[in-house]
Amino acid sequence: MKGNFFISQEEKERLFHTQLVKYGVKFEKAAKVAKILASGESEEFWTEEERQLVTETCEEWLKAHKRYKHLVSLFQYTRR
Repeated sequence: MKGNFFISQEEKERLFHTQLVKYGVKFEKAAKVAKILASGESEEFWTEEERQLVTETCEEWLKAHKRYKHLVSLFQYTRR
């Protein structure tokens, strides 16, 4: 079942920001990147600075997220 629902740009921005900060991205940096991602603007129209900032931040987020998932799996393994 596929649901169609509307989510405002402000809410998208809040969601991106929350996830970025949750995994260790600095608050201000996360706010800038969240605004860019939530804008819905195609990457083609981003400035080089925006592209670099988003790439760097998403790589930082991914590294921390993978680390978190690994730690959770280790914790679950040791509880058996």
